[in-house]
Amino acid sequence: MKLIGELVRAAGYDDGRILIDPSVVRGLEYYTGPVYEAELTFQVKDEDGRPVRFGSVAGGGRYDGLVARFRGEAVPATGFSIGVSRLLHALAHLGKLDADAQVGPVVVLAMDKEPERIADYMKMVSDLRANGIRAEMYLGGSGMKAQMKYADKRNAPAVVIQGSNEKAEGMVQVKDLVEGARIAAGISDNAEYRAARPAQFAVTEAELVDAIRGILERRAEPTLGLAD
Repeated sequence: MKLIGELVRAAGYDDGRILIDPSVVRGLEYYTGPVYEAELTFQVKDEDGRPVRFGSVAGGGRYDGLVARFRGEAVPATGFSIGVSRLLHALAHLGKLDADAQVGPVVVLAMDKEPERIADYMKMVSDLRANGIRAEMYLGGSGMKAQMKYADKRNAPAVVIQGSNEKAEGMVQVKDLVEGARIAAGISDNAEYRAARPAQFAVTEAELVDAIRGILERRAEPTLGLAD
């Protein structure tokens, strides 16, 4: 519970959005650790004009013994289910359903798995979001190649990379995926690609937000064609 509290603070959610509540109970027959509920607290009016809350839209928890019931092997697991209809209704009410959005979130890669490093990555995500930039941290234990594939699937404009060496120097690597793809199209040799590291550059931790904002602004600039 202490570690969960530390990660919540590192991610910037210790402002009341995430609360540890010992009264929450879910599935006593199979949950084996922390359980959680996601609740929307803003008020709306019902058909009679009375103020009501959307309430819980998702929930889940840790269940280390559930998979063993079916496969006979111990598999640590956690799960989360979403009330899609209620959540979509709430998002529509807030005007947050944008069917035209094409640019995905900036993805912060999880290069190291130690809790203190995960906290660092979560803080980067929190800082980007606090400055109006969509961002998320890669969740999982895969290597860098798989994480980059995930960023491509998410249509991320950029990824943030910080291994132990960069952390020691207070630096981060930023890779502009859109510009990198454009440059890579003109490179046919794999060795040349690795040497060029197209569209990847280093900035200090304090410069990260401005660096990402610059990438997004360049992407938003209109491109002139021959007809223009």
